[in-house]
Amino acid sequence: MSLFGAMRAGVSGLFTQSQAMGMVADNIANVNTTGYKGVSPRFSTLVTAQASASSFAPGGVRLNTLNAIDQQGLLESSSSETDLAVSGAGFFVVSDNATTGTGQTSFTRAGSFRPDADGNLTNAAGQFLTGWPIVSGVVQQTSILNAFTTVNISSLTSAPIPTSTIDIGANLPSSAATNDAFNLSVESLDKQGGVHTLVLTFTKTATANEWDVTSTVSNASFLDIDGNDDGTTGDDALIAGATSTQIGTVTFGADGTLATVAASTAAGDISTVTANNFVFDIDYDNTLATGTADDRVAVTLDLGTIGLTDGLTQFSSSFVPNFINQNGRQFGSVTGVSVGEDGTVTALFDNGDTRDIFQVPLAVFPNPNGLKAETGNIFAGGTDAGNPIALEPNTGGAGIIASNALEASTVDLADEFTRMIVTQRAFSANTKIITTADEMLEELTRIIR
Repeated sequence: MSLFGAMRAGVSGLFTQSQAMGMVADNIANVNTTGYKGVSPRFSTLVTAQASASSFAPGGVRLNTLNAIDQQGLLESSSSETDLAVSGAGFFVVSDNATTGTGQTSFTRAGSFRPDADGNLTNAAGQFLTGWPIVSGVVQQTSILNAFTTVNISSLTSAPIPTSTIDIGANLPSSAATNDAFNLSVESLDKQGGVHTLVLTFTKTATANEWDVTSTVSNASFLDIDGNDDGTTGDDALIAGATSTQIGTVTFGADGTLATVAASTAAGDISTVTANNFVFDIDYDNTLATGTADDRVAVTLDLGTIGLTDGLTQFSSSFVPNFINQNGRQFGSVTGVSVGEDGTVTALFDNGDTRDIFQVPLAVFPNPNGLKAETGNIFAGGTDAGNPIALEPNTGGAGIIASNALEASTVDLADEFTRMIVTQRAFSANTKIITTADEMLEELTRIIR
């Protein structure tokens, strides 16, 4: 009868409203959970078949859950370079195992990652961030999600690079007298990153506008490119010690710009001239070994462009060093990482070097609201969500990645408290239905008395 149907409808109302209150409680509990997506109830009628047009059989109400997973949360600034947030569509691909291909792949918007003891980037739930490694500057892309590599920032080093080019800019005074000399010191690095002092000396000769260029180097030796002085190169010989060694001569035009660069032809000559630059060899371990242990480095000394003022000049002024630039770097250890909007993870080293090591892709779903929420602020895929596509950030509809930021929960406390009041009132109203129907049934049973 309708009275029993009314009680069942009231019970269904109590059940759905209690479920709705549970959603409110879950949302409020996660108001500060990074990347949390709020849920809300959606009620629909539960209709039973009617016996006739003149009768009504109450069915009640049923509850459906609305997952607003595609809703964008506010981005909040963070002090950590490995705190990442997605602005737009897409999810970070994470795994519960750091070994490639052995873990369960999941998806998350919670981007608070920190290196663990092994240097793997992991979040608070123990999920490992995965991506595409960059090898020799080439991104190793794959569309197979469980083939992604765990992003690791440990055991990275920057190999030393020897000094092979030195650029000099300075003014040599045109009023200098014969034998006036001026020195410039340059730090030069060997193949192992060791530091040596290379002193370049410019000495005015008796010839107008001509200067000798000599040099010394600490704890190393120059190579005499023509060891037997027969006029040909290739028979290298060590010039022992760091004594002053002739490199060549330079001359200037009447306008004070560099006119010529000439290699020395004296005994013990060490240089050649290539494209108006001095080129000479330094042997840092003082041997002439020809195998892999050979520590010789060819150094190109660039004194400027002929006819221009971009290097050495000879003007009526004092000796003025304008710039000294040299390449090379010492051995370096990783000091941190940075992440670009395109997901490129760049390692930063204490020797000033940088290296791109990973690119973090974003997984995009046809229906992100069809993902299944799991413990740890992660989502699992499924047929309702569709097949994920791994994309570079900011391409193909994927959002961008913001470093030093976290995505806040989408929960609005004011809305949740309002919903709590409405849910409480609806629950109370449904209890009235049951008590009223009970009173009516009690009246009905009294008829037989």
